[in-house]
Amino acid sequence: MSTATDLVETVRTPAVRLTGITKRYPGVVANSDINLSVRRASVHALVGENGAGKSTLMKTLFGLHQPDEGTIEVDGRVCSFHSPADAISAGIGMVHQHFMLADNLTVWENVVLGSEPVSGGRLDGARARADISEIGRRYGLYVDPKALVEELGVGARQRVEIIKVLYRGAKILILDEPTAVLVPQEVDELFGNLAGLKAEGLTIIFISHKLDEVRAIADEITVIRRGTTVGTADPRSVTNRQLAEMMVGSALPVPELRESTVTDQVMLRLAGVRVTSAEGRDVLTDIDLTIHAGEVLGIAGVEGNGQAELVDAIMGITPIAEGTVSLDSIDITALSTLKRREAGIGFISEDRHRQGLTLLASLWENRALGFQTRRPVAKGIFLDRAATKADTRRIVQEFDVRTPGIDVLAAALSGGNQQKLIVGREMSGNPVLLIASHPTRGVDVGAQAAIWEQLRKARAAGLAVLLISADLEELIGMSDTLTVILRGRLVGRFEPRDVTPEILGIAMTGGHEADPTETPEA
Repeated sequence: MSTATDLVETVRTPAVRLTGITKRYPGVVANSDINLSVRRASVHALVGENGAGKSTLMKTLFGLHQPDEGTIEVDGRVCSFHSPADAISAGIGMVHQHFMLADNLTVWENVVLGSEPVSGGRLDGARARADISEIGRRYGLYVDPKALVEELGVGARQRVEIIKVLYRGAKILILDEPTAVLVPQEVDELFGNLAGLKAEGLTIIFISHKLDEVRAIADEITVIRRGTTVGTADPRSVTNRQLAEMMVGSALPVPELRESTVTDQVMLRLAGVRVTSAEGRDVLTDIDLTIHAGEVLGIAGVEGNGQAELVDAIMGITPIAEGTVSLDSIDITALSTLKRREAGIGFISEDRHRQGLTLLASLWENRALGFQTRRPVAKGIFLDRAATKADTRRIVQEFDVRTPGIDVLAAALSGGNQQKLIVGREMSGNPVLLIASHPTRGVDVGAQAAIWEQLRKARAAGLAVLLISADLEELIGMSDTLTVILRGRLVGRFEPRDVTPEILGIAMTGGHEADPTETPEA
């Protein structure tokens, strides 16, 4: 029979305690002497830069690999996990950042896969659906067990993933970047679900680098930097800036430009550009735009107002119906995308996975993308592997791409390191124009600061920079001139030193602060 003392000791015993966890891979120490203690029935956030070792640590806890050193304790018992099945048996479940669901199966079929209830030698679907409905009712995770997963939205799919681990009896949930693909309303719903889980006595480990969200949901925060724990923080008293400085190990840089480097030399000019959709509808209308050497022109706008079409028109991805595009006084309107890149345009795309990288190729092969006709990648009509690899090593060093080597697949890098590789590649080859479309989207504060610094260097070196971003503070801080794109038109010109995010926001939605007669023309 349990005594009151036993109950107190049970409450005091951490749900999870990791002591001295070290995990090595060839050429890199992913985790080094990490210590982590997670209280029962709490939300414990684990934060750090992309590539700091957060996911590696949680994969160790979930049995996806074994630590080289250190111990794992669950509910006060030392455990050794040789597979996820061992971790699940100990009451640990993990919801990965990228969902692991079969779209062609129903919710209940996905949930029970591998743990199917059987009655009389047959799959008991009715029992499974009843159990799933009860889990949903108890924890507020409402989803139709009979619904096809392919018909569910992102938020509902995530609830299915959480139900999957609860169905297997998990009392400790690991959520890896759970809000990465959610819209704000879905984030609020998730936080409500997590509060319900905690109230039922479950323990949640929440991996993220979104500091506002971490402070809103966590009871305690542990910070990891370069593979080791650097401290814990109380979300009620710590600020975003303090957390960010713990993550990067220094004072947090801010988006700002120094002295003006704008010259009189026009590097990019769009005159009367019009672009139509496949249906013949105008998606860009009467675009007049000029960027000088040494100038950063920032473009703000609600997504879907023509930003992507503007970039595609400059890059030659989409043909223009009217108007001209000139680079350094040369008309490039008729040139292909490859010829425009050869003429000196660097391009940081908004979607690094779809347009910026080949994830299943090595880093040095990704360095070659877009440069296959130029040195150091090309030597005559042949690929110069040695020179390409040497230049990839230069990029890795100069742009602080954290990787064990240049032969690893791009998919193995964190998002921030993937983005730094792209920035390094696009800054190579002496470009005269750099198009930076959402360059810091989805990266942590350390990678963000590094990318800002590279943009400042590009500007100082005399590049013309077109900066498109949804982060208004970034736009205001990193631009020499600002304009807004609204329904396919450029509306208004703003001085960064005078404008506020509120003024830009009003202009982005068609407010009176933007004068549609002004354009960002020199």
